[in-house]
Amino acid sequence: MTWDTMDSHQPSARLRRLPSRMLSMLAMHADRLVSEGLARMDARKWHYATLVALNESGPASQAELSKRTGIYRSDLVSVINELAERGFVDRAPDPADRRRNVITVTERGRRHLERLDKLITELQDDVLAPLSQPERQQLTDLLSRVLEHHSRSRTS
Repeated sequence: MTWDTMDSHQPSARLRRLPSRMLSMLAMHADRLVSEGLARMDARKWHYATLVALNESGPASQAELSKRTGIYRSDLVSVINELAERGFVDRAPDPADRRRNVITVTERGRRHLERLDKLITELQDDVLAPLSQPERQQLTDLLSRVLEHHSRSRTS
């Protein structure tokens, strides 16, 4: 990927040196790659995030799942509906509070998640192709620090 394939024209040297612009351009490219890759498996990013959250942390109410994934509760309803229609999650009334549902990943959902994990790994390799493994780890560590800093500053 070159700058001229990302934009309709070659940006100035000044723009090419802006980390925020580089992050934005790379995020758009990575988002497109991941979305297209997941679409080939009839999945979306929110499907993946929901299955990961359920698999890692166990069953959850829709409100809790919204917190775990960062998906708005109103959007999460359609994600859960889609996953339930495909047999990837079960939705059942919470025995402690019948007014809410508890969402659980099914065995079929776990198998689907394994396939999605393989795909996501391949897509990450594609996005980070020019970097060595230590450079990838360093980039991940640096991005984590920056993201954590801004996440903390938003909540304070």
